[in-house]
Amino acid sequence: MILKREDKMTPAFLDIFSKSEKILKTKEKPKPKIIIDYREKNSLVASELIGLGFEIEFKELKVADYIVKDVAIERKTVSDFLSSMLNKRLLNQIEELQQYKNKLLIIEGIDEQELYNEKNIKGIHANAVRGFLLSILLKHKIPTLFTKNYKDTAQFINRIARKKEQEMPMRVIKKSLNKKERMQFILESFPGIGPKTAKKLLQKFKTIRNIITAPADDLKKVVGKKAEVFKILEENY
Repeated sequence: MILKREDKMTPAFLDIFSKSEKILKTKEKPKPKIIIDYREKNSLVASELIGLGFEIEFKELKVADYIVKDVAIERKTVSDFLSSMLNKRLLNQIEELQQYKNKLLIIEGIDEQELYNEKNIKGIHANAVRGFLLSILLKHKIPTLFTKNYKDTAQFINRIARKKEQEMPMRVIKKSLNKKERMQFILESFPGIGPKTAKKLLQKFKTIRNIITAPADDLKKVVGKKAEVFKILEENY
């Protein structure tokens, strides 16, 4: 008499435990965190950021209103910008921001209130506002954003917080380059061709000559619409 071997089956209760174990192993990603000065607690920007899925920590910040990754952000509504410009409080805040490598000034509410016009606003001439803005940009080297409203401000902060670090183009890093870097450098001279696209092309076609002579359809398969930039190679001067 020949005994047939039965297929091994996983008992149902063991299967339940294995599924539970898999669920436990799948951990939720931690929410990105933004540190906000406690004086911004009643700001609609803070509540908007919470709605966008951020973990918010309110604390006393000696400098700036928001710390997002390594960026210090000073936020001013249009009216606050003008009044703090008059009493010179903003000038002190701008000087304090210089302690951070990455800093940003946000002027919020340009859709809701004029920042300046040719008539005096709050006793400030339009040229005085222009001059002060130029001083912030050129003298103090602080990038300045103008946002429509609190929702727009929150969206900019959202982009800063979630933005991945991009690979730095070779064209601005090194003076002496090796062979691969020189090839990448040449391709990056074409408009719209950054380091990632240049590497992708070189990995596919191996040489610059192959890239230049490749059919347009082959280039499009690799880099999409960016391939159109190479049409200039066929143009007359």
